[in-house]
Order: sequence, then structure tokens, then C-alpha cells
Amino acid sequence: MPESTMKDKNYNLVCVLEASLRNAWTMQTYIEDAEFAEDAELAEWFRKIQHNSLKAGEQGKRMLRDRLAEPGEER
Repeated sequence: MPESTMKDKNYNLVCVLEASLRNAWTMQTYIEDAEFAEDAELAEWFRKIQHNSLKAGEQGKRMLRDRLAEPGEER
């Protein structure tokens, strides 16, 4: 993988945050597809991935909010 041309930790945080939330959204489609195919095991696996992506997204939003807060503001 080529080295990123953008050397900005906050940009990287935003990119990972977006990817995590997009992945959680995509997993919903996969869950529904697995349920339609009556594959409970696969649906549950997708739910676990979705849960982890949502958890990462919430952590990323919290970190971004803290970084964007004005100095001295309540975080």
C-alpha cells in the first residue's frame, strides 16, 4: 500500500471514522441478505462485525469531538 500523502492525524481519524460507520451501514444489508437466505449463523457473524464497527465509530466521534473542542470548553 502506498504511503499516505496526507500526514495529518485528524484527517486519518476522520477517514477511519467514516470507514467504520460506512461498514456498519453495509453490514445491515448483509444481515438482511443472510436472514432472507435463512442463514442465522452468517447473519449473527455480520451483526458482530456491525457492532464492532459501530463501537469504533462511537469512539472515533468522541475522539474527534474532543479534538475539535475549543480550549477550556467542557468535553
